[in-house]
Amino acid sequence: WVVENCPVPSKPRQIEFARLNIGYTIMSKRKFIQLVDEKHVVGWNDPRMSTLSGMRRRGYPPEAIRAFVDRVGLTKQNSLSDFALLEFEVRNYLNKVALRKMAVLDPIKVIVTNYPEGDSEKVTVPNNPENEDDGTRELTFTREFWIERDDFMIDAPKKYFRLKPGGAVRLRGAYIIQYIDHTLNDDGEVSEIHCQFLPNTIGKSAPEGVQCRTAIHWVSCQEAVSAEVRLYDRLFTEEAPDSAEGGYLSCLNPDSLSVVVNAQVEPSLATTTPGERCQFERIGYFCSDSEDHTLEKPVFNRISTLRDSWGSKK
Repeated sequence: WVVENCPVPSKPRQIEFARLNIGYTIMSKRKFIQLVDEKHVVGWNDPRMSTLSGMRRRGYPPEAIRAFVDRVGLTKQNSLSDFALLEFEVRNYLNKVALRKMAVLDPIKVIVTNYPEGDSEKVTVPNNPENEDDGTRELTFTREFWIERDDFMIDAPKKYFRLKPGGAVRLRGAYIIQYIDHTLNDDGEVSEIHCQFLPNTIGKSAPEGVQCRTAIHWVSCQEAVSAEVRLYDRLFTEEAPDSAEGGYLSCLNPDSLSVVVNAQVEPSLATTTPGERCQFERIGYFCSDSEDHTLEKPVFNRISTLRDSWGSKK
């Protein structure tokens, strides 16, 4: 009545739309408070929380969040948006802008027996294959270096193309190495791998008779920096936590956070600024933690894996 009968400069218009709901998380502030108060998370900026401060600390770029919202669009009907779509937008953006770095989360030592002790050399690797303008950086190749434990297998299946007895593999930006032997510790686990390097194979094809079908990442033992890496996953195991039979607290994901305390990373990662994003080659996208990361104790949060791994877990 007031609008119709009073001389107002314009007629107000009201537009209503549904709340944005995303799978495997909640959007209710009341429930956020319960998660924080009952110590299910460390705070409002816990990287597993779908709060803006949590997403910021996790490393989600604002450009990716906006792209996700644009893709989902507005609706008047309550609906559940796919969490994988948000992760897709995050990966799509970071793939273009994130600098590549070397980090070994589960390290095992490799010793190159035919490389002189005490010697080293610089090798050049691209910072971002998606953007030549990001330039290159130098890494130090030495007699001893770390690789991922998963990149070596004693009894390897037929289609395993990483390092194995009788096999060869290329090191990213460096030489091709060939397996010689390995040693076991008292628990029967591999403690060291002994290899030989093939000269003149940096950036070149494998010599005749040598099969090398993949490249793996590595970090020199001489200059590696120990770091803590926090591997975050979805906070809930059910796509719609509010619909869980025992309530949303009954489907909290016990594996939503696992911490790697002795990862070995290239030295440039220790000097990153808090919140800086990058890609750990062959592993995923990470950012230095905005609160706990220091030069003396680097701490990194996983933003996302390189591809959607949740579907294969279910």
